[in-house]
Amino acid sequence: MPRVLSGIQPSGQLTLGNYIGAIQNFVKLQETHECYFMVVDLHAITVPQDPAALREQTEAVAALFIASGIDPAKASIFVQSHVTAHAELGWLLTTLAYMGELERMTQFKDKSSGKDSVGAGLFVYPALMAADILLYNADLVPVGDDQKQHLELTRDIAQRFNSRFGDYFTVPEPYIPKVGARIMSLDDGTKKMSKSNPNPASYIALLDPPDVIRKKISRATTDSGRDVIFNPAEKPEVSNLMSIYAHCAGLTLDEVSARYEGQGYGAFKKDLAEHVVATLEPLQTKYHEIRSSGEIHAILKQGAEQVSEVANKTLLEVKERMGFLLPR
Repeated sequence: MPRVLSGIQPSGQLTLGNYIGAIQNFVKLQETHECYFMVVDLHAITVPQDPAALREQTEAVAALFIASGIDPAKASIFVQSHVTAHAELGWLLTTLAYMGELERMTQFKDKSSGKDSVGAGLFVYPALMAADILLYNADLVPVGDDQKQHLELTRDIAQRFNSRFGDYFTVPEPYIPKVGARIMSLDDGTKKMSKSNPNPASYIALLDPPDVIRKKISRATTDSGRDVIFNPAEKPEVSNLMSIYAHCAGLTLDEVSARYEGQGYGAFKKDLAEHVVATLEPLQTKYHEIRSSGEIHAILKQGAEQVSEVANKTLLEVKERMGFLLPR
């Protein structure tokens, strides 16, 4: 089967945007692909992290993967730092990346903007992302629009390695769903819903209680007028809420629009909140069961053992091609 790899950082609480835009697709892909899903803690430390919070969030993200429907019997779930080949191949590929390529990364520009000093890890981390993908010779990488540039760099590095050292790496392709790949903020329909947003009212966290979800949606920004119409250019706020509704209720955007014709935003937002609550309640119940049982540690150990066999084999072959003297 084609191989898929993706990961999510354990920085901040996972949001409904992460669920709709990424995790739901992970669940579908595990049925038809060989899947590797990881918690990318090495990426998280490119900006300062509280150690206790990092540990907690790493375990929480892994548990949310499973609570959302990713099956450890069908997909490998692991923590990036548990497979040391990621860091080593990351360094090797950093030597193949060019300064100009890394300087053009828009995420680096965004995260470094206005800061007096920026860690070198933030600058070079696209090479580590390339290592994450190429370590498993992944065919497809589910990415949001904001990560497409990094995947393009991964493709460039893979082709550069193949040109210098002989064909070896699979050049990966992006997997971007046509609908729902980019859920936007509740307070600004032109910006992506982000767990790093300092305003908690801008996102719905997967573990938000029902009453918090209802309050956030009731206060979500809406466009002028009262028509529930999908038009991202002219009505970005309500279009975003409609996209969330369509995913949670299992309807098309046209069906959502027809359901609220002439009713205005009030009834629409009230029903939307209930659909979101109904979507997240079983996930939250499963999450708390997983955390209380402690089984997540055994699952992560098993996942790391499964993928390490592939990762270590790739690393050794890459080092041999690059001319390293291997231990005997």
